[in-house]
Amino acid sequence: MNLQPLSSHILIQPLESEKTTKSGIVLPENSSEKPTKGKIIAVGPGKKDEKGQLIPMNVKVGDLVLFKKYGPDEIEMDGIKYLMGDEDDVLAIITE
Repeated sequence: MNLQPLSSHILIQPLESEKTTKSGIVLPENSSEKPTKGKIIAVGPGKKDEKGQLIPMNVKVGDLVLFKKYGPDEIEMDGIKYLMGDEDDVLAIITE
């Protein structure tokens, strides 16, 4: 994929939510909400402060993250749905 986000933008591949609960209940297709967990696919260089200094990004390619449900915009490339958002749309990095 030849896509380089600008400024503090990030490209996220959303991870599908579980279709079965921990107790074994299978959820119907229409009950699933928009995913809020994903993997960072590409990141921009970062924002510049008022002095023109580059502020480095806190996320990097490959990070698993939790993001705002309605923050990023949906885009489709090569038949795959991605989310394009700002670093500020990321709520947390998931560490395992």
